[in-house]
Amino acid sequence: MPKPIRMSRRSWVAAWAVLCAAGLAATVKLNASSAPAPQPEKSVSAECAERIADIETQLAKAKQEGKGDGVLVFSRVQVGTADDCRDDLRNHFRGDQ
Repeated sequence: MPKPIRMSRRSWVAAWAVLCAAGLAATVKLNASSAPAPQPEKSVSAECAERIADIETQLAKAKQEGKGDGVLVFSRVQVGTADDCRDDLRNHFRGDQ
């Protein structure tokens, strides 16, 4: 029966260091490649843009008069229709844009 190859402690430490470095490099590369692509910004319809501008005007007027720092907004159309501005209003006033 052949004798097993004996390795020094330095060789074992070096082999583990190389394997750990390779694993970390692979992890970084995989994490970077799996980052979600930025979604293109959706355009706001003319009606929604007009509604947002109207609300911005009301907010500016309320701040000038020293009234509260918020405005309650309701969508003018039924939910789920093509003219529903709910998502556009939410995105604009949450600062997601």
